[in-house]
Amino acid sequence: MELLEFENSIYAQGFSAVCGVDEAGRGPLAGPVCAGAVILKKGQIIEGVNDSKKLSEKKRDVLFDIIKSEALAYGIGWADVEEIEEINILNAAMLAMKRAVEALSIKPDFALIDGNKTPILNIPSLAVVKGDSRSESIAAASILAKVSRDRLMIELAEKYPEYQFEKHKGYGTKLHREMLLKYGPCEVHRPSFLKKILKANENG
Repeated sequence: MELLEFENSIYAQGFSAVCGVDEAGRGPLAGPVCAGAVILKKGQIIEGVNDSKKLSEKKRDVLFDIIKSEALAYGIGWADVEEIEEINILNAAMLAMKRAVEALSIKPDFALIDGNKTPILNIPSLAVVKGDSRSESIAAASILAKVSRDRLMIELAEKYPEYQFEKHKGYGTKLHREMLLKYGPCEVHRPSFLKKILKANENG
């Protein structure tokens, strides 16, 4: 039950609706950043829920539907490439988290945030380092964020097939870097993330 330690301690203080929040896509060279927010029932454990990075894509897909059907409420928030470039990736991730919380159908009165920084919310919040492996609701939110973003990148792969986004989801893999140097960036690439790669290529 250790995954409910944070939730239980918050509920013990008299709060009634605790949401877990996490983001996906801070590191990729392309695509938006996505965040999930989840309110579970008090004491609820969804079997198999864990840090999304520790789960297979197939397992995440299955849990995605289970979380959406069994959670009290869930929300998805995004910050696009233009926002990432304008306010930087950290602030864009915070913005996506805020939007995910605002998208919840039930208004939470406390938020558990993965990481060491919290977005500006109009409710109390707590940053939980490595929260996606320490809190059930943050872990559930991490799965919603990861699957939502991966599915969007697969859609973008149809529009921009030359980059093979379906294989790397926009992360800076060897294949992605090779395609980037071959075809140049497209409108869903993050210019500030490409400077070193493109400069190294020019110098090489």
